[in-house]
Formats: sequence, C-alpha cells, structure tokens
Amino acid sequence: MLAKRLEPILAKQRFVMVLTSPLKRARETCELSGLGAAAQIDNDLMEWNYGEYEGLTSREIRQKVPGWLLFENGCPGGETPEQVGDRADRIIARARRQQGNVALFAHGHLLRVVAARWLGFAAGVGRHFLLDTGTLNILSYYQGIPAIKEWNRAIE
Repeated sequence: MLAKRLEPILAKQRFVMVLTSPLKRARETCELSGLGAAAQIDNDLMEWNYGEYEGLTSREIRQKVPGWLLFENGCPGGETPEQVGDRADRIIARARRQQGNVALFAHGHLLRVVAARWLGFAAGVGRHFLLDTGTLNILSYYQGIPAIKEWNRAIE
C-alpha cells in the first residue's frame, strides 16, 4: 500500500502534532505511515461534503450542470468552497500555533484547499493543485512567507 511507503520518510522527522480526518481512509493511511499512535482526530479534516452530488462523478454532474466545477460551485446540500476554506483556515491556525512539524492526514479536495489557503489564496485556487493518493506534501515557509516545499511527491 502507498501509505506504508511513507513510514521510513516520516520516521526521520519529529512531529509535535499529528491530525487525521475521522474517516477510515485517512485514519488507515495515518496508521500505515507509522504515526497512528500520536494522531488526534480533527473533524475539520473531513473530506468536502458533496451533498446531493455524493457518489457522482464530475462527468455525471456536468451532464446535469454544464460547466460545474467543485472548487467554484460547491455542492447543493453540501459545502461551498468558502465553507471548506473556513475549515482549512482552522486547521492552518491550529498547525501554526505549534512549535514544530505537524502532520495532516486527510482527503484530496480538502488538502488542495489547505494548500491554497496556506498561501493566502481563495479556497477555489485549490483547483490548481493536483494531488494523487498517498503522496508527500510539505507546506513550509520561505523567509517567513508561507510556501510549498514539496507537492504531490510520489513515494517509491
């Protein structure tokens, strides 16, 4: 499993806080990466609430709603990009209060919004950060300015 490949990389780091979504996929990834014992569940790390679009593919949704884009339109009965951005802001604020490295285990669409908000952009800018499953992503600083150190790094 891809998550198991993260273990030797993460073992070289010290994390002052490990946060995971309560959803099974993220918790299992956290466990397999070797950080499960230190993990705290944070509901703000839940995947985007897709509301009426839960279980539908983007193609299926665009057949009904031409031009629909999650990061622009959100989901009826679910969350807007701004609501997901608010959750991302809370996660970021919690991480920034720590003195040291923080590990997050969550879901693709949410993590793309976290990256956008980390840099100070609107949640919808997350559409520009493609993200594969089980990749390593490092948000950091350059001379005190929020920056992305690594993004979508496949672990071999």
